[in-house]
Amino acid sequence: MSGPKRRNYAVFASPDFDASEYANAVLAGESYPPQPGSSKTTKLTGLEPAKEDISVAISKLNYGIDDVSKQIKNVVTAHHEDLLEQAAGVGELRGSLQAVQEGLDALDVSLEKLRQKFRYPYQTMQSNVKRLQRLQQVSDVLRRTSRFTTLAKRLQAQMVDLGNDADADDAESRLKASRTKANSGKLDGRRSATPGLDHEGEKERSLAQAALTIAELATPEGLSPADAEPSIARHIPLRFIDAVAVHLPLIESARSKVTAEMEAMILDGLTQANQPLLATSLQTAHNLRLLPDLVHNLVSDLSIAVEARIKSAFDVSQISKVFNAKDSASSSTADSVTAPQWANALWSRLTALIEDMTGACVKVYTLEKVLKLKKDPISQIVFLDEAMKVLESKPSTTFWSALARSLEKQTRDGAKNSTFLQQTLSSGYPKLLRLFHDFFSKIAVHTDTPETVLVLRALSTFEALYLSRTSNKMNESVGQAFQGGARTPPSSPEGLNVARTIANELDAAKFDPLLVRSVARSAKSSLDMLLTRADGLVVRDRTATLLTGPAATPHQVQNLSLATFLYHCATRMGALQEEHSSDVYAILRPSVVEMVATYGRIVSPILAAIKSETSAIIAKLHRESARSADPLSDMAGSSTYVKELTEKLAFIKGEILSAYIVRHVLRVFVLHVSIVKPLDETRKLRLTGDMTELEFTLGAFLSEGGGGKSNRGSGGFDAAAAGSEYRALRALRPLLFLDTAHLAELDSATTTGLPPLVVLHHILVRAPIPLPHTLHGWQAAEYVRWVEEHSEEEALTLIEGGLTHWEKTCELEGSDPADTYLSLARNVLANAKA
Repeated sequence: MSGPKRRNYAVFASPDFDASEYANAVLAGESYPPQPGSSKTTKLTGLEPAKEDISVAISKLNYGIDDVSKQIKNVVTAHHEDLLEQAAGVGELRGSLQAVQEGLDALDVSLEKLRQKFRYPYQTMQSNVKRLQRLQQVSDVLRRTSRFTTLAKRLQAQMVDLGNDADADDAESRLKASRTKANSGKLDGRRSATPGLDHEGEKERSLAQAALTIAELATPEGLSPADAEPSIARHIPLRFIDAVAVHLPLIESARSKVTAEMEAMILDGLTQANQPLLATSLQTAHNLRLLPDLVHNLVSDLSIAVEARIKSAFDVSQISKVFNAKDSASSSTADSVTAPQWANALWSRLTALIEDMTGACVKVYTLEKVLKLKKDPISQIVFLDEAMKVLESKPSTTFWSALARSLEKQTRDGAKNSTFLQQTLSSGYPKLLRLFHDFFSKIAVHTDTPETVLVLRALSTFEALYLSRTSNKMNESVGQAFQGGARTPPSSPEGLNVARTIANELDAAKFDPLLVRSVARSAKSSLDMLLTRADGLVVRDRTATLLTGPAATPHQVQNLSLATFLYHCATRMGALQEEHSSDVYAILRPSVVEMVATYGRIVSPILAAIKSETSAIIAKLHRESARSADPLSDMAGSSTYVKELTEKLAFIKGEILSAYIVRHVLRVFVLHVSIVKPLDETRKLRLTGDMTELEFTLGAFLSEGGGGKSNRGSGGFDAAAAGSEYRALRALRPLLFLDTAHLAELDSATTTGLPPLVVLHHILVRAPIPLPHTLHGWQAAEYVRWVEEHSEEEALTLIEGGLTHWEKTCELEGSDPADTYLSLARNVLANAKA
């Protein structure tokens, strides 16, 4: 069909074409399909409207019918061969479909036969299976009923053994008595540590067996899980069976009785710390399937009881109520009059709290120990593992956490809300800590690892307040020592006061290693502040070391006062090393060492000035004339330098120091005397007189300076104060007149106390051999200073080198080497090195 003809028949070819509507549209003279906006919309677009006359429309329809018929005829004529072939194929297809239909009918017949073969036997089997299940249920009910009645009779016999006469009223009265006894915690005479212990153990075993029987009877099916038949999908409850219902009151009464007995035994076991009794009672609880909940409730009850006691102990309002009850005129807060009484009441309550905490803690540890050791004899399940099904952590951990949490809360709130509580426990924190140390020592026998850290952390509020008060007290003592400033610098009393304050605070905290270290750290801060303030008062200009006299300069007085202050403080602080552990003193050691170093930096300049002045004066003996015109006058008085030295020492003693330089003066004097050359008889007599005068001068110096009174030599000289230097001075006098042959005998009575260096000097003075300072071109004072700054070995090496040089020189020049003196010197060197 061509394109124009298709467009003419487009209205009729539309899937939505309706002949009735088309006829109505033609009769009504309307277009078809209806245009937009009309009462009926159409989905077709682009079609010609059907609005025309009826006759014209009918003629067009007739024409169209004829045209379509003609076109169909043309198509059939053109394709008649194909159409005939398709018609023949339809016939063959009808035969095939007939065969298929016959096969389907045969299949239906076979299926019906199979249905008849399997369906009816299955229905019969299903009915029989249901009958069998009902028979099994009936058999199971009968078996369980028989088992139930057997267990009930066994329980009745067990309760008779336990003393139960099965009377309900009597059982109830005994149950109440048992609960009252369990709550009171008093011991039952039947469970005492007496010869009746065997009977008591038999009863406890019977109680555990009764508990196991009750647990079997109390299961939903009346059987333990091990006896249940897995093939039975659902168990019929037995409580509605008359043979079972008659035993239910007995079971409930027995359960109440056994539970009450078990609770009383547990309380008795915890109170007495009786582990066998506690183990038996826990076995009963395990048999009753109550062990996890029972342990949880016990730990919770103990934790709640301890929390209540802690809250009561730190509740100041309760202390106020006690005093108000005694005296209605009493104030609700502590004042200066009632504060001691309130403090005593508080410490009494805390002491009682420690006792209660100890008892509760011992109970928890006893319970946990038994749970850890006890196993079920049948399943071998450890009771602690069974209890952990309900508990989040071990009983001891749970209890300690609750105790520490409550203690921390009450101490924090108490310190915040009560000034009295804050002051009392912060100032008496060592006493509070001692109470907890007693607590730890009491529970230490029950555990290896008490949770002390949790408790001490809970007391951190009062510890911080105590450390703050301690630090303030030590800082105040330092501040009082320096409150006079440079006008009144601190001295020995202030130093002793600071050291005493620090020592007292350390002694107060000595019982606790952690606390004493914290106090030591505060003490170190105070000592560091002391050193900073002391260093700011030290004078370092020339006036602090000037020794011109006639009186000490103000700066010297200030420095020496500071040195005395630091010396006495450091001495007392150094004694703490013997009183405290090495860990504690290690905290203080840097400050003490720095204090000694500061003392040394103050004293060293003035000591150096004193040494320089006295050495210069003593060195003047080399410029004294060997003899005068009148020998008697030489023996009558002392030399000028000795008089000058006496005056200088008097000035130093009275104005600068009292007993620091005696040894230095003696050592330098002996060294200078040992190198005096030439040394004739007159010079020896003069030196002997000088020694006597010097000995008396130094003796008076020491005695007036407060030296010791023991071991005094002639002239009141304190030999112990001067030590080896004084012995060297005493031995030097006979050395001057000793025969040359005996000079090498260092162990003889005449040379005892003399250093080998002095003996060597004297040998060289008598010999033609030059002294070391002469050989090297030094002044006598320079050589003595060198000896003081170097060791004795180095000085002996220097002399030995001088002897070697002398031997080589004599060998080259061919002169007399003075073999006698060389041999003496070599012997002294050999003895000194031996």
